[in-house]
Amino acid sequence: MFRGVNPINLDVKGRMAIPARYREMIASHCSNQMVATIDTESRCLLLYPLPEWEDIQARIEALPSFNKVARRIQRLLIGHATDLELDGNGRLLLPASLREYAGLDKKIVLLGQGRKFEIWDEAQWSATRDEYLDEVGEDTLPPEMLDLSL
Repeated sequence: MFRGVNPINLDVKGRMAIPARYREMIASHCSNQMVATIDTESRCLLLYPLPEWEDIQARIEALPSFNKVARRIQRLLIGHATDLELDGNGRLLLPASLREYAGLDKKIVLLGQGRKFEIWDEAQWSATRDEYLDEVGEDTLPPEMLDLSL
C-alpha cells in the first residue's frame, strides 16, 4: 500500500503534509483517520491507517499483562498511540510529545513500509540508512531471504 521515501517539511505548528499520491488511498481506506505511535527500536514514529492500528492494538492487548516485556510494549505502543486526522489540506498535526520523542524538527522523511509509514528526522534517517547499507551482506540476511531474488 505505502512505499517510497518522501522528504517533507514540518511547519511551525508541527503539521506535515501527506504527499498527494497517498491522500486518495488514505481517504478511501480509513476516512482520513490515522494513528501515530512511537517505535520501540528506533527514534522514529509509526503511522497507521486506523483499521490497521486497531488490528495491531487488539493483538498487543491480548499479550499477557503479567509478562514484564509484554506489559512494557503495551505501555509504550498503546500509551503513546495518538489519533490523527488529515485536514482538508492533507496535513496531519503531530503532537509535540511524539515530535520530541523522534527528534522531529523541520526536515522529516515519510518512509512507506507497506501497511504503515515511518516518520523520521531526515538526518537521522540518512545516518540509519547508511548504517544499514554498510551492514548488508549475505551473512546478515535471515535465512528466509537468502532465496529471494530482487
